[in-house]
Amino acid sequence: MLNSENLIRIAIDGPGGAGKSTIAKLVAKELSIDYIDTGAMYRAIGLKLSKNNVDIDDEEELIKVLDDTEIDFNKGSVYLDGIDVSDQIRTSEMSMMASNCSKKKLVREKLVSIQREMGMRKSVVMDGRDIGTNVLKDAEIKIFLTAGAEIRAKRRYDELLGKGERPDYDRVLKEIVERDYQDSNRKLNPLEKAADAILLDTSSMSIKEVADCIKGYIEKI
Repeated sequence: MLNSENLIRIAIDGPGGAGKSTIAKLVAKELSIDYIDTGAMYRAIGLKLSKNNVDIDDEEELIKVLDDTEIDFNKGSVYLDGIDVSDQIRTSEMSMMASNCSKKKLVREKLVSIQREMGMRKSVVMDGRDIGTNVLKDAEIKIFLTAGAEIRAKRRYDELLGKGERPDYDRVLKEIVERDYQDSNRKLNPLEKAADAILLDTSSMSIKEVADCIKGYIEKI
């Protein structure tokens, strides 16, 4: 367990389906520090835009939405304007919406400012696609998780099955590949490994093995 005298920021980046959220939650729980799911924040914004039929390219409307939006985390749940939207944002549609939102400078500026503020006042495990390269450039530990596209698609497929949905594996794989391309080729803070990040391929690793590996790096510092 960490205390106020040894604050630490752990940045975990990587493509969709690499296990970032699962690993980040576990590490945060075992260290008794807060887990900040930045991807969920973009999904929440995407959900609000979708529900209100707001054109993401309409800057005037986008500013209004951002100024009137509150996102918070409490006991593992994601709250959008006071409402628990944890389940609503975990769909393939919201995954693509999150990718589209992340390309918008106005959205990124708003959410990054919130994320940085969190990282300044307490120990956190934060996962996303540009945490180590942009949000928390001075994080004490930076991890870049990855895995083959097919493996990541199978993980997402199984996750959707577990929720009672009837996903099509080929479609899930196609969406994974498309999301990878979008995230890696966007002009604004693209998905990439920070120069000082530790690369971990989770293809053949269990959740516990990855978490233990990260905790090992933490112990060294």
